[in-house]
Amino acid sequence: MSLSPKDASRRTREICGLAPIIPVLVIEDATTARPLAEALVAGGLPALEVTLRTPAALDAIRAMREVTGGHVGAGTLITPEDVRAAKSAGATFGVSPGATDDLLAACAAEGLPLLPGAATASEAMRLLAGGYDMLKFFPAEASGGAAALKFIGAPLPQIAFCPTGGIDLENAPGYLALPNVLCAGGSWVAPKALVSRQDWAGIEALAREAAELGAAQRPVE
Repeated sequence: MSLSPKDASRRTREICGLAPIIPVLVIEDATTARPLAEALVAGGLPALEVTLRTPAALDAIRAMREVTGGHVGAGTLITPEDVRAAKSAGATFGVSPGATDDLLAACAAEGLPLLPGAATASEAMRLLAGGYDMLKFFPAEASGGAAALKFIGAPLPQIAFCPTGGIDLENAPGYLALPNVLCAGGSWVAPKALVSRQDWAGIEALAREAAELGAAQRPVE
């Protein structure tokens, strides 16, 4: 079933509004995927991005889609083939570091809501002209951080962002306080060491701490 850019952005806005942080996950072993997802969801982070950077990623998505209350997306979508594989594995949304016409067309054709990436005002305006008003700001810290996103938001208030790239517990509040930010993407909630030890209680605690960041949001003057 095809999906228009407007409908795609509406759906991604809904997903981005579920919690202040979307965990960005690089999964090496698919057997850890389900308990990892259960820990993150239990901690209050229901939207999960599994990056397609490892051979285990698609199997991880298949496992995570079974977790009650979770919304599993596929990150690092680059090609139409990535889109089709992600949709087949059960991803309910997609995330990309940028945007190409082929990628946007594939997501529309597959009915996969996409959070496309933009790092500049021109890139954001191009996507807005195409009907996308919920975007990923990437790479956030390398592109000027919260200060840059604040200035981009001034002339483009109709666009909402999910900044990703270099986000951690310390700088996330600065992004979340911006009126044009719905959530942020971060990997610190599922550190490799805790996943390797299968310390699901520790990951749940990190997720709970991240979920509480939403309560501290304040508009930036």
